[in-house]
Amino acid sequence: MDEISAELLSTVREIRDFVRLMAEPAIAERDRNLRIELRRIVGKSVPGAKAVLLMDGTRSQTAICNEIGINKGQLSVLVKQLNSGKLLSGDGKEPKLAIPIPVNFFEGGGTDE
Repeated sequence: MDEISAELLSTVREIRDFVRLMAEPAIAERDRNLRIELRRIVGKSVPGAKAVLLMDGTRSQTAICNEIGINKGQLSVLVKQLNSGKLLSGDGKEPKLAIPIPVNFFEGGGTDE
């Protein structure tokens, strides 16, 4: 990729991130029930929260385990629960969260504000 394309891609990513930030309140309202279910499933589990944030469809369950140090059995149970709650898309081998969440989603004490 040449320098101009790289700069253009960087700018587009910045614009995308800005649009997501501006749209977050509307997204939170649309996905309210799913977000409540996500918080219920993950609970106060720090490894679970970190694992969910890595579920973008590009990592296998093994890669997620290796990256954050979560137990494979614990991650497997989490993925099954997320699947049951309709919170994952795909087959679960490379889990992808079905709803967008901000990176600080699990830090707010249970609110989307």
